[in-house]
Amino acid sequence: MNGAAVTGRQNTSQARPLKLVWWVALGIFALDQVTKIWVVHLLDLKSMLRIEVLPPWLNFHMAWNYGINFGLLAGEAPLTRWILISVALGIVLFVVVWMRREPPGKPGLVSAGLLIGGALGNVVDRVLYGAVADFLNMSCCGFINPFAFNVADIAIFVGAFGLVLFPSAKQGT
Repeated sequence: MNGAAVTGRQNTSQARPLKLVWWVALGIFALDQVTKIWVVHLLDLKSMLRIEVLPPWLNFHMAWNYGINFGLLAGEAPLTRWILISVALGIVLFVVVWMRREPPGKPGLVSAGLLIGGALGNVVDRVLYGAVADFLNMSCCGFINPFAFNVADIAIFVGAFGLVLFPSAKQGT
């Protein structure tokens, strides 16, 4: 077998894992954006600020997050916004390069897609609105949660956790 045929097969096999990553990322990105359009704009949460759905377990509370999780590093300055956009895009690039170089098994690839889709969903919010649109609020069992989050936040958290649990197919060998 010649070297070109082997190289072509390696490139195809490298692209296959990334295809799963991109499909998961696209699905999460779409779900995140559709839920934000529906709740924030169509249900007009941006004006109403609160909608009780299944109290206390699920409510919609409008929160514009100018920082990262739980409002950390919050600041309405344009510089903060663009720094956070750059950091998110840098993380996406890092994860894509990581997946190309050391693709993990399917759970790791799905985790990467979750993280990428969520990060890109929040980047779009920062570009369009200057902040991330958070609206999900969940409380239970006497604990009143003061924070709001969105689908992208859930995907980022689950994706990052998954990448810790399933970092590389090579690590098990």
